[in-house]
Amino acid sequence: MGEMAVPANALYGASTQRAVLNFPISGQRFPRRFIQALALIKQAAAETNADLGLLDGDAAAAIATAAGEVAAGLHDDQFPIDVYQTGSGTSTNTNMNEVVANLASTRLGGNRRVHPNDDVNKCQSSNDAIPTAMQLAAAMAIEEDLVPGLETLRGALDAKAEEFWPIVKTGRTHLQDATPIRLGQEFRGYAGQLEESIRRARSAQDELVIVPLGGTAVGTGINAHPGYAVAASARLAVLTGLDVHEAPNHFHAQASLDAVIAAHGALRTIGLSLWKIASDVRLMGMGPRAGIGELALPETQPGSSIMPGKVNPVIVESLTMVVARVLGNDATVGFAQTGSLLELNVMMPVAAVALLESIALLAASARNFAERCITGVTATERGPALVEQGLMLATALAPEIGYDAAAALAKEALKTGRTIRELATERGIAADRLDELLDPASMTEPGLGGGTGGG
Repeated sequence: MGEMAVPANALYGASTQRAVLNFPISGQRFPRRFIQALALIKQAAAETNADLGLLDGDAAAAIATAAGEVAAGLHDDQFPIDVYQTGSGTSTNTNMNEVVANLASTRLGGNRRVHPNDDVNKCQSSNDAIPTAMQLAAAMAIEEDLVPGLETLRGALDAKAEEFWPIVKTGRTHLQDATPIRLGQEFRGYAGQLEESIRRARSAQDELVIVPLGGTAVGTGINAHPGYAVAASARLAVLTGLDVHEAPNHFHAQASLDAVIAAHGALRTIGLSLWKIASDVRLMGMGPRAGIGELALPETQPGSSIMPGKVNPVIVESLTMVVARVLGNDATVGFAQTGSLLELNVMMPVAAVALLESIALLAASARNFAERCITGVTATERGPALVEQGLMLATALAPEIGYDAAAALAKEALKTGRTIRELATERGIAADRLDELLDPASMTEPGLGGGTGGG
């Protein structure tokens, strides 16, 4: 395509520079995780090609060492191409090939030149290397960032469940008063959501470690050694510590984003679980005097430029905005499937960025929510104080006096402002029997109770 001026200090070549000029779109580059994963693929490929006799040992070693440097983050400034580029990510794959080839050639010295396509890209195509990098980067981010972040939050919620177990408060359904519940039971529910979130993160990882590497251009494996995909995947498993293995059906693996869409679906669920927990904590902390006020959230910063002493649930707000972004990314990843045309998806770069951003945001916000909110949450006296006034204590009287009579008692209590205990005493239920029936702690466990349905 003619001559192309390349910056004097660049490790990349003309193809990369041409892509820089072609895509002046957002100024956003691929994240570090993606560059790391793609470099690891080049390293595994070089070592595998040496074992298969396709590259001489010196060249392969130079490529592997150079790729290892890139994976370690030593040359991040050499990847300047915008995310909104070639839909297959070919521009960035070429960028990687040029940088690694240049570094490897310098290492070999003399007149030895490593070729970006013939040597660094041997047995590969952008069409299998880029989706493999996307999946591998996400799987590593789940392992190293997301699961530890979720574990931190799960541990904090578990600790609060134990701390709050003695506290009995009013349960609420439909945002209306319901039967008593332990504050610790509520937090046990939140901890359960985190346990499931961790399981879902692992399930997403399982989707991602089945990689398309070896399919080359259209899934047929043209220009790749028959033993390359299995061996290169095994090397990637060693390099990452993950169970990386070759996709059993390369035509499917390269022609669609099914694995990425499924994985991000798990991230969407995790995000919405975090939203539920954070929103409940915010709701129970509403006040401190004119709201529910059953929890006191840590005071992290002043909440108003006009109202002195106001403190807002800013950590919760930060997390809920993350969830909004994750749901937007989920829409992006899903829509990127419309780029799956015949043998290749051509919206991989934007899908990769959305996927990796969701993982990074969820990991950071889960840890931040645990450390700056949950660990410092305390219970107030308001929850237990309201239990005796609760109308749904009448539920415990239903086996004794019947559903209709208990309902009438609740309505009268609401109308008069009197308690269920007072009205039940007037109807002749003995005090010791009422103490037994209306013991709030006993209502937080399975047992014979009132009511014929939910709600």
